Amino acid sequence: MDKKIVYFLCTGNSCRSQIADGYLKALGSDKYEVKSAGLEAHGLNPRAVATMKEDGIDISTHTSDVIDPEILSQADYIITLCGHANDNCPVVRNDKAERWHWGFDDPAKATGTEEEITAKFREVRDAIKARIGQFVKEGN
Repeated sequence: MDKKIVYFLCTGNSCRSQIADGYLKALGSDKYEVKSAGLEAHGLNPRAVATMKEDGIDISTHTSDVIDPEILSQADYIITLCGHANDNCPVVRNDKAERWHWGFDDPAKATGTEEEITAKFREVRDAIKARIGQFVKEGN
């Protein structure tokens, strides 16, 4: 069975797209080839790594990458996780791709105490996990 290519896109490929990438690899690697990228590469956010580790998923070896036009043209699903990426994703000639937008707050912009920032990362992580679970369950 050929795996469908899922390409998660965000602004900096540091938090939300990395979290989505980690969950889909954990929950659906038998059905999907998972990639993630950003309009820019901001580096892997250490809080995203720590928050995912709390849930038993190691994304510490992920890299922060910019959008690859070749992967974009081959993807079966192009899923943006922030409005900026949705609005600025390059136009691609790919008739087979389904393009979806799943908007989530950027936890890297959270302010407050360390506990409040960590809580925001967990909230976004859990929301992404739920959406990935739904995606896999629906068998797209």
